[in-house]
Amino acid sequence: MRPVSTTPPAPSEPAPASASASGGIPPEPGAGGGGRWRRLGRGALADLSPLREHPDYRRLWTGQVVSAVGQQMTAVAVAVQVYALTGSSFATGLVGLFSLVPLVGLGLYGGAIADTVDRRLLGLVGSSGLALTSAVLAVQALLGLGSVGLLYAAVALQSGFFALSSPARSAMIPRLVPPHQLPAANALGSMSMSLGTTVGPMIGGVLIAAFGVQSAYLVDTLAFSGTLYAMWRLPAMRPGDGAARKRASVLDGLRFLRSRPNLRTSFVADLIAMVFASPRALFPAIAVTVYHGGPGTVGLLVAALAVGALTGALFSGWVSRIRRHGAAIVAGVAAWGLAIAAFGLSAHLWLGLLMLAAAGCADSISMIFRNTMLQVGAPDDMRGRLQGIFIVVVAGGPRLGDFFAGTAASLTSSTTALLAGGLTCVAAVLLLAARRPAFRHYDAHHPAP
Repeated sequence: MRPVSTTPPAPSEPAPASASASGGIPPEPGAGGGGRWRRLGRGALADLSPLREHPDYRRLWTGQVVSAVGQQMTAVAVAVQVYALTGSSFATGLVGLFSLVPLVGLGLYGGAIADTVDRRLLGLVGSSGLALTSAVLAVQALLGLGSVGLLYAAVALQSGFFALSSPARSAMIPRLVPPHQLPAANALGSMSMSLGTTVGPMIGGVLIAAFGVQSAYLVDTLAFSGTLYAMWRLPAMRPGDGAARKRASVLDGLRFLRSRPNLRTSFVADLIAMVFASPRALFPAIAVTVYHGGPGTVGLLVAALAVGALTGALFSGWVSRIRRHGAAIVAGVAAWGLAIAAFGLSAHLWLGLLMLAAAGCADSISMIFRNTMLQVGAPDDMRGRLQGIFIVVVAGGPRLGDFFAGTAASLTSSTTALLAGGLTCVAAVLLLAARRPAFRHYDAHHPAP
């Protein structure tokens, strides 16, 4: 890897331990109370040291932000176009199915490939494929082809390229930043995803309303040029000689995960949160029956989760100072469950939005520590495969949660389903923590996967 430059230059004397641990600035002599409050504010806000000190990570992160915003714009445009062509909510819902199948199926293989080839090259291939797919969507919209089948095929292809390249991009991070900055880097990664889910749909909606769906596709296509440039500037990230000679094996990744109880428990904790307490499938019913609203209210409920996740990432400066990552994951999942249960009991829209924002914040914090535990606990030649499994869990868990929530609501009510699901999530993760004391006591200073 090329030498990493530091901006601004490092001080001639080492910073105090507290400052270096948080990525902050050493206390100024005579700062007084005002200086203390400024230091507290800097400690609460997201730690930007990975972006300041590591240009290659900055390029990767910038590309992720641009890609996330563009993909969310395209997702809105596809949904709008399919509904305009068919007038069917069912046909529009099938877009999610066509994106899920390649994401789950190719996510595992994308991770295996990432462990046996140059990850930068795989990222370039995936980003190029995503850009090409966006261009195809733009062309079909400009020509007015009106083919729903073509839209489904483009969505599936786009999801496949994402699944192939995403594990490689995630596995790059431990090569670009030192271990003590991984929590901060993962918090910034959470921020990039949250920016995509909040800013992307808003920009896409404005463009579609003003210029039609083709404008969103075109902007997404052009934005990918920035992503490709950022990926091109990264150093080569080839596997070791032994890994390069091995055949890509998904089963090796699954066997490795089975032999690492703490990593496996972190995956189970995420599944508990997503399967038992996923509220998204109930948003339309809650919007109508509880808040007496419509599609606009559903949009607010969806946005509240994303805003909460973004808030959690923005105020994540403290995460680098937490050693007990397992306990932090348990606390985050339990807080998610409690917030979802409280959302189920919220009779007022403002309170429901607040509870969903709290849930999104808790999920963001849990994800930061889960990613960090995975990146530290897995050797470099196995990180891609574990990131592929992680994608399957993140993509498949909420879909199972939608099924369970919808079934429970049909048998009881939406309020009961949310309350029972949230409390079940809390009970299940506490039981998991009780049965896995090593996970509760996981120490980031002495990691044991």
